Amino acid sequence: MLADDFFDRPALELAPDLLGKVIRYCYQGVWLSARIIETEAYLLTDKGSHASLGYTEKRQALFKDGGTIYMYYARGGDSLNFSAHGPGNAVLIKSGYPYFDELSPPSTLSVLQANNPDRQGQPRPVYKLCCGQTLLCKSLGLKVPDWDNQRFSAQHLYVEDCGLRPKEIIQSTRLGIPLGRDEHLPYRFVDAEFALYCTKNPLRRGQAEGRDFWRLTPKPI
Repeated sequence: MLADDFFDRPALELAPDLLGKVIRYCYQGVWLSARIIETEAYLLTDKGSHASLGYTEKRQALFKDGGTIYMYYARGGDSLNFSAHGPGNAVLIKSGYPYFDELSPPSTLSVLQANNPDRQGQPRPVYKLCCGQTLLCKSLGLKVPDWDNQRFSAQHLYVEDCGLRPKEIIQSTRLGIPLGRDEHLPYRFVDAEFALYCTKNPLRRGQAEGRDFWRLTPKPI
């Protein structure tokens, strides 16, 4: 379980460092896990952030110490965020990829699929289960009423360093930011190995390096 001081850092430092970390959630007695492959940073001074709209009871988690969980509804689904250092700064967990190990064996795939079937009620393929902020939460079973404004718990929900490191990080502008709301800021970070499985592939045809995205070398361990 990552310590509080891991999260108590600037959002633009925390967002790329969360890539490769694993979200663990105990859902109905079964541990479900997802590797973080896509994040977006949001700052208090950023017009695209919820915090820029001001403090409210619903947004109070954004103004608390780093590592406070902030959840909200996006397009009818649940979204997961972690507060960072400084009031109003946070990181949105944009996409994940199912992760299997001794705690979350391959048999947990059926639980993820049961939580998040496709529109025809059929099991989604593994690579589509967590490709988007609401699909990630739906697959894991994370709900706004349960986890908004909460702290991590070793018995229920936490983020772990399992030694996974992206070999390369893609930086680009965030998705879905309205015009005039600082949509130009390059605050989105993607594990290049999983670019095909994030919300929208930043390396898709037509995207130009140096104009639409930038390649980053992860910091040494």
